[in-house]
Amino acid sequence: MEGKQDFTIETLGNPTVQSPIKMSKIQGDKSADYVTDDRFVRLSSFIMPGKQPSVERSQVLERAGPREQIYFTPAHVHAGIVTCGGLCPGMNDVIRAIVRCLWTNYGVNRISGIRFGYRGFLPESQFGVKQLDPDIVDDIHKIGGTFLGSARGGGKEVEKIVDAMQKLNLNMMFVIGGDGTQRGTLDIAEEISRRKLKIAMIGIPKTVDNDFALIDRSFGFSTAVAKAVEVVSAAHVEAVSAINGIGLVKVMGRDSGFIAAHTALASHEVNFVLIPEVPFNLEGYNGFLTHLEDRIKKRRHAVIVVAEGAMQDQLLIEKKFDAGGNVKMADVGVYLRSRILKHFEDKGIEINLKYIDPSYAIRSATANPDDSIYCERLGNAAVHAAMAGRTKVVIGLVNNRFVHLPVKSVITHRNKVNPESSLWRDTLDATHQPRMMVNRFGQD
Repeated sequence: MEGKQDFTIETLGNPTVQSPIKMSKIQGDKSADYVTDDRFVRLSSFIMPGKQPSVERSQVLERAGPREQIYFTPAHVHAGIVTCGGLCPGMNDVIRAIVRCLWTNYGVNRISGIRFGYRGFLPESQFGVKQLDPDIVDDIHKIGGTFLGSARGGGKEVEKIVDAMQKLNLNMMFVIGGDGTQRGTLDIAEEISRRKLKIAMIGIPKTVDNDFALIDRSFGFSTAVAKAVEVVSAAHVEAVSAINGIGLVKVMGRDSGFIAAHTALASHEVNFVLIPEVPFNLEGYNGFLTHLEDRIKKRRHAVIVVAEGAMQDQLLIEKKFDAGGNVKMADVGVYLRSRILKHFEDKGIEINLKYIDPSYAIRSATANPDDSIYCERLGNAAVHAAMAGRTKVVIGLVNNRFVHLPVKSVITHRNKVNPESSLWRDTLDATHQPRMMVNRFGQD
């Protein structure tokens, strides 16, 4: 994949303005350095000695960070920030970081928060904008959700959005959202280009599912795993304290099982992990319910973690979509609960099942220290990119380096757990569940 993508970053023009941030140009002088444009980051970290090919500029990633020369004159800048889609731990941390970096480092004192996602741009919404400064955002990282409000949809009203941006005289727009939101970011940026406007569009990737393409991890993921581990601990206590106790926990993960797998690895108390990437049968000699029954007979308790996107190919009869363009999923947790209860009732085996769905409690949580640090650095990197005139960019972490990624490159697909990867192998080792729970010859 690395050789098939073009990672060239678009710019609004030649950066000729001296940055107000005072840094060093000399490495090794014990002083923080500017980022230069002559060193890059490779997407792949794998190397075959003696067979490493030459690398073209378009195939490497531009480093994020403050440049000595910037594009915008800080005193002329009007910046906007918008949060879109579902809630996620850390959204307020990113808002705070962007505002403080703009104001303190660059002297930008016109910063507007757009209310309730892309819909806040639409004149019929009449939400207005919220003026932001360091004092207003000082403590917002201590509360969950988003200080600006969020909503799904509205991103397809591209012309209306750009009209609103022109009326506000915005020079740069920071968009905090998932892959659907960033698709909207690219469409808006293309319309800006068609109108020959000088507005930088910068995306900050937001999804607790951790399924953005190319990026090591998205903010909110660490907090989601930490909160899920707490729930699993409660489910385990319930299970071991009851006769044939079963704890069933549903976690987020529409298309990927990263939260489920990492939760199992972190908790050490999960016996089955069910994710969208690994198919399984419920019934049959090698089906999940048979293995769950064996576990109950041997150990008298079990804890199951299921990602919300598991079994959707079997449960979804008709595809319906929400305002953000996401498929409305069937509730796999409720379905599994009913099938487990029926299986053991038919077998005449007493069980005590507790089902927990902590999704909204996790989404609305404040960021943990790991995510809070990550959000601070993402927000700072986003500001540096915008001030340098970069556009159509998403800030991400690749090989533990903050880089600029073209928006188009991170919305091509979603990351998924590779069933042949070390992550899934270690998950199987942690749970001791069968490698495959599929009956041969298509038996149900």
